[in-house]
Amino acid sequence: MTEVGVACNNSSGGAQLTPEEERVLIRDIAITSESKSKEGDSFYLITQRWWQHWIDYVNQDQTNVTNDGSSMLENCDAVSSSKRPASIDNSDLIYDVNSEESNVGIEIHDTLLEGRDYVLLPQEVWNQLSSWYGGGPALPRKVISSGLSQTEFAVEVYPLRLQLLVMPKGDRCAVRISKKETIGELHKRACEIFYLNLEQVCIWDYYGHRKHALMNDMDKTLDDANLQMDQDILVEVHDIANGGLSASKGASRGCSAEPSQSPNLTSQGPNLTYQGRELDNAYGTSTVTTRGSSGGLIGLQNLGNTCFMNSAIQCLVHTSEFAEYFREDYHQEINWKNPLGMVGELALAFGELLRRLWAPGRTAIAPRQFKMKLARFAPQFSGYNQHDSQELLAFLLDGLHEDLNRVKHKPYKKSKDADGRPDEEVADEYWASHIARNDSIIVDVCQGQYKSTLVCPECNKISVTFDPFMYLSLPLQSTTTRSMTVTVFTCDGSALPFACTVTVPKQGRCRDLINALSCACSLKNSEELKLAEVRNHLFQRFLEDPLISLSTIKDDDHLAAYKIAKSLKKTLLLRLIHRCQEQETGDTKAAQKLKPFGTPLVSLISHDDVITRGDIQKVVHTMLSPLLRSESLRQADIPEPCSSLAASDMCHNSSSDEACTNPVSNSMNKDSSGSRAVTLFKLPLQLVEESNACIDLSVGEDKTIKLSSTSTSMLVYVDWSQELLEKYDIHYLENLPEVFKYGPVNKKARTEPLSLYTCLEGFLREEPLVPEDMWYCPKCKERRQASKKLDLWRLPEVLVIHLKRFSFSRSMKHKLETFVNFPIRDFDLTNYIANKNSTQRQLYELYALTNHYGGMGSGHYTAHIKLLDENRWYNFDDAHISPINEEDVKSAAAYVLFYRRVKTGDAISNGENSGTGHKNGSSLK
Repeated sequence: MTEVGVACNNSSGGAQLTPEEERVLIRDIAITSESKSKEGDSFYLITQRWWQHWIDYVNQDQTNVTNDGSSMLENCDAVSSSKRPASIDNSDLIYDVNSEESNVGIEIHDTLLEGRDYVLLPQEVWNQLSSWYGGGPALPRKVISSGLSQTEFAVEVYPLRLQLLVMPKGDRCAVRISKKETIGELHKRACEIFYLNLEQVCIWDYYGHRKHALMNDMDKTLDDANLQMDQDILVEVHDIANGGLSASKGASRGCSAEPSQSPNLTSQGPNLTYQGRELDNAYGTSTVTTRGSSGGLIGLQNLGNTCFMNSAIQCLVHTSEFAEYFREDYHQEINWKNPLGMVGELALAFGELLRRLWAPGRTAIAPRQFKMKLARFAPQFSGYNQHDSQELLAFLLDGLHEDLNRVKHKPYKKSKDADGRPDEEVADEYWASHIARNDSIIVDVCQGQYKSTLVCPECNKISVTFDPFMYLSLPLQSTTTRSMTVTVFTCDGSALPFACTVTVPKQGRCRDLINALSCACSLKNSEELKLAEVRNHLFQRFLEDPLISLSTIKDDDHLAAYKIAKSLKKTLLLRLIHRCQEQETGDTKAAQKLKPFGTPLVSLISHDDVITRGDIQKVVHTMLSPLLRSESLRQADIPEPCSSLAASDMCHNSSSDEACTNPVSNSMNKDSSGSRAVTLFKLPLQLVEESNACIDLSVGEDKTIKLSSTSTSMLVYVDWSQELLEKYDIHYLENLPEVFKYGPVNKKARTEPLSLYTCLEGFLREEPLVPEDMWYCPKCKERRQASKKLDLWRLPEVLVIHLKRFSFSRSMKHKLETFVNFPIRDFDLTNYIANKNSTQRQLYELYALTNHYGGMGSGHYTAHIKLLDENRWYNFDDAHISPINEEDVKSAAAYVLFYRRVKTGDAISNGENSGTGHKNGSSLK
């Protein structure tokens, strides 16, 4: 045991203060210190045992007061409460240290818990107590920045402990270093420990004994490098002969060392309030957040953007079935050899955390060990970035299931086709097959079953399966329609492009969009629309299959529709891509580079006869004619006329009843036949051959274009010079609008409630599959984009419902602030059960939910939880817990809902449900 110095009761030599004077002085110092806390300040660990003794001593004339607000003598000897404490003795916090190894820092025990084993005191408070009582040893820790914005403060009690492995020598050594230190500092420390030269050493992230990354960014912090506690760091020596490598020196300098000024740090939370708060509690100013005798009111410290984890954990911990299971001996059910699990480590970490959260007391817990396990098995949750609490819940439920799966050897089960058998028989068969491979407390509590019906759009083949589910993800759309904006282009030069917004079924197909556009733009019987997605000024894809689901078109996509003539003749599709010069500055002179811009166009060109270069010039002139400026037609110095083009003087009305006039028509002269004609100039066109060679179409207009007999299209570039840009008004080709533009959410959209039942109906409604989930039709023997409909069949004891507030598109993320009116009790799902053999009412009651406040990637999570033994709701906001009224449970921030089945003996008579929770009482069937 480390020798601890003993000092007199007042080592400063002054007059001894009364207990009340000590209490007031320490309180004032603590308040002042807390208000001025900043990064780099020191906090000191002091043993909880001594601190509790001092608290009792200075409050001997008060009752029911301790540092955490629990019963005064709950963990303390009543006899000693009035005696002045002896000198500070932190020996129970540290490991035995060999006094001969003076260069070895003091290592504290790895399993210490704040509030149970120690408390953290500001440096000024420690200095004052130390001057009065003496003793030690001093265990300083530094304040560091944390959180996504690095503006929050935290005290790190445990720094990173890294295992340094020198190769090729093979020496090892452990080192403690703050996660806020740089890779350069780690590099320097490694060289000092093993007596190496900086120039001959490189270090690697050697997690799992694999070279993951060369750590050569010397300014990067170890936190940003995502290093984990106790992981290996490879110290690679390039030149052993000149490297100064000395195993004996390395072993005697720093191995298992922890320099006294290298702070052992751990997160305290989003701000430095704990010590001030605990002192306030000690002086009788505690609030309801730290009083009471009921269990389950312990908060979780924020380790730096871990509110997403804290809220999810609290909901699971307060699921009564899990609380009972993990507080008993669950170890015998751990599946140590499940290749899909985490060798029991996740279950053990969660079980230990749950037990601590249900233990007596009110001091918030830092879930550090659990987060380490989480980062190890789910690297996506490592670091200190904000994450999605629902994604964490999904991982935890699945991971805990695999760790606790009672099935040690999963049998192979082949699903049989329904073949017209009764649904009840097929459903039971699927469930038995599922249970034969998956049997755990998670399945017992959280898993249900739904019926999935697929219908082939070609042959109407019906396929029925019964699949398990862990939670339901419900959409937040209250409508069944969708607005889509498409820009319509004419290919005959008759009108300017115009944006057209139509309303289509949300789960519709491309044929629905084309039909809506055809009506909106007054499509003639002799015309048809060709729909295309445009990305980066190029054609991304042509939406030619009428069965393509509209769900594959995202709100931030850009669509164009081209009006082309129906033709029985053989035609080719001409794709016109616009290019302009982009200047790149080189070392010596500026270089010119052509890059795509604007919206590409399409048209048809007849392939019955030969196609000449002049034919392509005419077609492109026609496509661009609406954009031609009037003054350009009157220029007399247009060089090299190549032909005359007749254009009809047509007027086109858009869906918004605005007339679209042709600016070309008024500037053309009529020829002898009465048609308007304009002298054309040669456009700088390049035809891309099948060999990718380019043909200049501005010369040799009578030359024939050689095309393959199998060709169906041709690609032509038009290279816009500055002179040509002045002749055309090309702003019509720029800024192609998005399919749906998100704007500020109006007040009505924010306040208009949406029923949870409506969300459920939207989830169960029939919809086409997305392309990546296309179904193989055994009758057609091809993959089809089938329609899918879901029905609830078997409901779990605990129903987890995820409200899909986050909308993801290719370039943007949006959060829906819709207020969902969810029932707190009597959530009746009876009419939504397709299983006709189910005779009991399916009633549920809300007992927990997570909330998300703020926007995408920068919000904050909390949890609302109902304690059954108190029949009262509480708000769990990281370490802070406070009671709330039931009417405050509902808000537009509700994200994941936890419902518990209500035990009821009420049977459904004659298939009717007299107490349906839906306002219409209607079934989806």
